[in-house]
Amino acid sequence: MPGWLWKRDVPLFVSARRLEPYKTLHPATCDWALDSGGFTELSKYGEWRTPPHKYIARVRRYADELGRLDFAAPQDWMCEPFMLEKTGLSVADHQRLTIDNYLTLRTLWPDGPVIPALQGWEHDDYLRHVEQYAAAGVDLPDLPLVGLGSVCRREATGPAEHLVHVLAGLGITCHGFGMKTTGLARYGALLGSADSMAWSMAARRSRIRLDGHTHQTCSHCPEFALMWRHKVLHPTRSSLWGITMVGPGTA
Repeated sequence: MPGWLWKRDVPLFVSARRLEPYKTLHPATCDWALDSGGFTELSKYGEWRTPPHKYIARVRRYADELGRLDFAAPQDWMCEPFMLEKTGLSVADHQRLTIDNYLTLRTLWPDGPVIPALQGWEHDDYLRHVEQYAAAGVDLPDLPLVGLGSVCRREATGPAEHLVHVLAGLGITCHGFGMKTTGLARYGALLGSADSMAWSMAARRSRIRLDGHTHQTCSHCPEFALMWRHKVLHPTRSSLWGITMVGPGTA
């Protein structure tokens, strides 16, 4: 949640769609990165309705007023089959639009924090996207971080793991968008960074509530998020304590 940015001291990944309504921002107390909100926007509209110049203006505002912004995601186009059905376009179209947007955002703010993103569905799609970036003058191995998209629903599979190994072998340092613990356990050491909403989904679907908490579930609870983060970072030394399963007929 945006308010955590000036209350917490661990790295956060916050959606631009969540930040947009905030009229007043405070200096961040942690390092953080900005999600463009592309999954929601494309799922809802089948297209990007936020123009690049408006998006980059928001990135500038957040960088200036909040500070400590590590990077911002581009307005990329995800390639899951259901997303292609929503947009009516092909994987190749989504890849081209993703590169075009990155080049536009880089033109609008040449020294800005926006990173490129790799998109695809099959293994070779991603390798072709690497080549397409190179043809556009963007050498991904030379950049400090590259987003890796459209793998969050297949992250625990062998092909996803193989892809991350191949990209690392090419010298590309990836940020894993929407990674869950299964994927992180298999190849998290090969990623430069990753974000996850798995903790929130787990709390919502299993109706988890920490003992002493009064909200219905801990799906938006910073204390539960921090416990989950600790468990992921220290899997052999952690367990989740003080959890109440809230369901029909329970307290």
